[in-house]
Amino acid sequence: MANVSPSTKNPMGKPISSSQRIMIVNAYKMELRKNPDVTVRDARIYISKLLGIGQRTVSNVISEYNSKKTVTSPCKNRTRTSFKEKFDDIQMNAVRLHVHSFWFNKTIPTLDKILTAINNDETLPNISRTNLYRMLKCMDFVYTKRSRNSALVEKDEIILWRRRYLGDIRKYREEGRHIYYLDETWVNAGDCTSKSWVDKTIKSARDAFLRGLTTGSQNPSGKGKRLIVLHIGSEDGFVPGGLLCFESKKTTDYHEEMNGDVFYNWMVNVLPLLKDNCVIVMDNAPYHSMKKEKIPNTSTRKADILQWLQEKGEVIDRPMVIAELLDIVKRIKPQYEKYLIDELAQTHNKKVLRLPPYHCEINPIELAWANVKDHVKKNNTSYKLSDVKTLLLEGIERVDGNNMWKNFVKHTMEEEEKFYNIDFIIDDVLSAETQSLTMTVGDTSSESEFSSDNEWKHAECSLKISLTGQHPDDLTTAKEMVTIIQSVFDKMMRHPDKKLIRHKPKKINL
Repeated sequence: MANVSPSTKNPMGKPISSSQRIMIVNAYKMELRKNPDVTVRDARIYISKLLGIGQRTVSNVISEYNSKKTVTSPCKNRTRTSFKEKFDDIQMNAVRLHVHSFWFNKTIPTLDKILTAINNDETLPNISRTNLYRMLKCMDFVYTKRSRNSALVEKDEIILWRRRYLGDIRKYREEGRHIYYLDETWVNAGDCTSKSWVDKTIKSARDAFLRGLTTGSQNPSGKGKRLIVLHIGSEDGFVPGGLLCFESKKTTDYHEEMNGDVFYNWMVNVLPLLKDNCVIVMDNAPYHSMKKEKIPNTSTRKADILQWLQEKGEVIDRPMVIAELLDIVKRIKPQYEKYLIDELAQTHNKKVLRLPPYHCEINPIELAWANVKDHVKKNNTSYKLSDVKTLLLEGIERVDGNNMWKNFVKHTMEEEEKFYNIDFIIDDVLSAETQSLTMTVGDTSSESEFSSDNEWKHAECSLKISLTGQHPDDLTTAKEMVTIIQSVFDKMMRHPDKKLIRHKPKKINL
């Protein structure tokens, strides 16, 4: 009899194809026809040997077929959900507030602590540890080490930007200048509340019809079409005539359709509507920050860098490499780095003030948009874009009619004060210097009961206690330790005949 080679086995970990799954089901059916009383275990062993597929895989396919009467195709491409798909700008600001809440409590934030806080927040979507790390990096947080403490802090550039912003806006308020805030948002045709009351006694549409009832609110088929909205307002309310609203042609990020030309033309029409010598607060979106001229950078050709420098009157009298040329560019860059919007505002005697990145919580128009969109969601029943636009206009009028803007601005000023204080708190926690206490123990008085000075010449010693001053009770605890140790040494010196037993130091958590 000829030798028959063994069946080829499916490699461990390799997903089986749809055709292999169908083969497992067909083999299982054949076994049932041959022996209706066959157990799943026996069938699993037989099919595994027959097809060279693992018993667990065979068992899973048979279980799926018995429950669903079908088999699913394997997912060949693993879909990875990015944090950008789950978190919008407002939710990312909520994450920033969670990080700063640790500093307010004088606790050093770590990735695990922040992850727990975010996943316990019902208003935020759950996120994995890896995605949280990527999001914090995107928000310009860095993990740094200062004074023996590792902590998650913001980059120095963001801190300086925020400090400058808080200082400038305080100055403008003291000068009595009127402050306007602008920002864009979007509204989907399918926006609705995430929860609603449902009658659990209704079993089906037919049951509702026979009882003269309804099946409840209809759910939208998807997000639907989208409106892109731009407006500007102050403590007096939204500026009349400042609304820009148009239908989006894309389903991706709305920032792609709000380009520099659209925003510039809108600003041309809005600036005459604003008070003289006012301040306009906006974020640092690309279309808000179109440069008046392009400044050379590391990707610019060397010839173009030379030409730009010569046009600015710089004399290049010797051969230079690109790094040297860019160093000159960096030196004179502030003179020529100007924004189109800033120049336009200056022609109308107005000042542009830019928010630090990811600081929407200190822009009160975000609260106004949240209120407007909440009105849309609570009243959207048709899921038609025209009706959604009507609800949007109603929401804007509702905010103006109830004078909500004053409260929004007041809340923002409170948030600004928190940010102003938190920077000092972070410095105090991270820069806490080591405090040292030194004491001398031993009886050196003239009334010592020991006859010889040499007998206890080594009895004197110095005890140094070092601690990180992160808590006001630390110093008190150290002083109490000194008192206890002093009394122990005093007792030892009064009884020289007793042996001194050395103990291995142990770490004590205070």
